[in-house]
Amino acid sequence: MIPRRATKPVSVQQLIIGGGAPISIQSMTKTDTTDIEATVRQIRALATAGCEIVRVAVPTIEAAKALPEIRREANNVPLVADIHFHPQFAIAAIEAGFDKIRWNPGNIRSPERVREVVARAKERGIAIRIGVNVGSLDPECEAASPGNLVEAIVQSALKSVRLLEELGFYDIVISLKSSDVPQMLAAYRRMSQLCDYPLHLGVTEAGLLEASTVKSSIGIGALLAEGIGDTIRVSITGDPIDEVKVAQRILSSLGLRRFETNVIACPSCGRCEIDVIGIAKQVQERLTALAAAEPRALELTVAVMGCVVNGPGESEHADVGLAGGGGVGVIYRKGKQIRRVPEADMVDALIDEVRRVLHEPTLVISGQ
Repeated sequence: MIPRRATKPVSVQQLIIGGGAPISIQSMTKTDTTDIEATVRQIRALATAGCEIVRVAVPTIEAAKALPEIRREANNVPLVADIHFHPQFAIAAIEAGFDKIRWNPGNIRSPERVREVVARAKERGIAIRIGVNVGSLDPECEAASPGNLVEAIVQSALKSVRLLEELGFYDIVISLKSSDVPQMLAAYRRMSQLCDYPLHLGVTEAGLLEASTVKSSIGIGALLAEGIGDTIRVSITGDPIDEVKVAQRILSSLGLRRFETNVIACPSCGRCEIDVIGIAKQVQERLTALAAAEPRALELTVAVMGCVVNGPGESEHADVGLAGGGGVGVIYRKGKQIRRVPEADMVDALIDEVRRVLHEPTLVISGQ
C-alpha cells in the first residue's frame, strides 16, 4: 500500500475523511436543485453507483428552500451544500440537515457572515470544505502573488483556514482546484506541507469524458501515488455516474480500493488468435456478477491474453489466467498450467477456476 499523508479525521455523517480512512468518492448533482424529484433521483443513482458523498448546488433562495425535502428524500446519503456568494444559504443548508458545507473563499469574504455560518456548523457538528478554485481566488491573495497562481491558490485557502481556526473551528477539508494539471499538482503538494487537514482532490472543469479521464487520472492519480489526498471528485462535463466510475478505477489502479476484479487483457494486435476484446468483456461482466455474490472476487487479478508471446507469462502471474490461440485456451491458476480447453469453452473454464480459487480456505492474492 502507498504510505498515506497523516491528516486529521473529519466526520461527514457516518463517513470519515482523512485520519487514515479509505479515500472516499464524491460527485455532484447536475439537476436544477429546485426540481426536487430529479435531484433526489440523481442522488440515489449516484449512491447506488458507489458515490459516498454527493454535493448539491444552492445558487438561489428557491434552491435553498428545496433542501429540507431533498435531505428527507435522500435517505442517509451524506450531502454537501455548495455555497457561493450567499452565506445565508449555508445556514439554510445546515438547518435542513445537510452534512457538510462547501464554500469558496474567493466569493464569500465577509468575516461577520463567515462567523455566523461557523457558529451554526459548530453547533451541529457539520464540516466545512474550503473549496478554492483558480477561477475565483481571494482578491487580496491574488494581488499579493502576482504571476504566481499556485501561491495565490494556497494562500486563499490558508486565509480561510486561519479565520476558521480563530473561531475555534477545526472540522475542515481543503480543496485547491485548477483545470491546469501541473498547477493543481503544485498547489496540493505545497498545501500538504503546510497543514494536516484532509485534502479533497480534483481537476476542475476537466472537460468531456475522455479528456477528463486523462486529466483526472494524471492529476488525482499522481497525488494519490505520493500519499496525498483523502477524498476525490472527478469532474466530467456529462453524466455524473461516469465521474464515479472513473474515480473507482483511479483508486483501483493504485491498489487503494477495489471496486471490481482486476482484469488484465492484452490490447490485441496482429499476433492475436482469439477475439480477446469480446472475451475480455464477457469475463469482466461475469466477474462483476460473481463479485456481487462473492465480494472476495474483487481481490483477484484475472488475465485474458490472446497470443503465445506475453500470454503465458502474464497468465502465470495472475491469480487465474487464460492464454488463448490456435483454437485452444490454456487455463492457469497461481502460476501453474491447469488444463487446456477448446476455444468455445474458455470463458466458462476461466470462471470455473476463479470459483475454485475463491472456495479455497485461505485466499492468497498474487503479489501479496
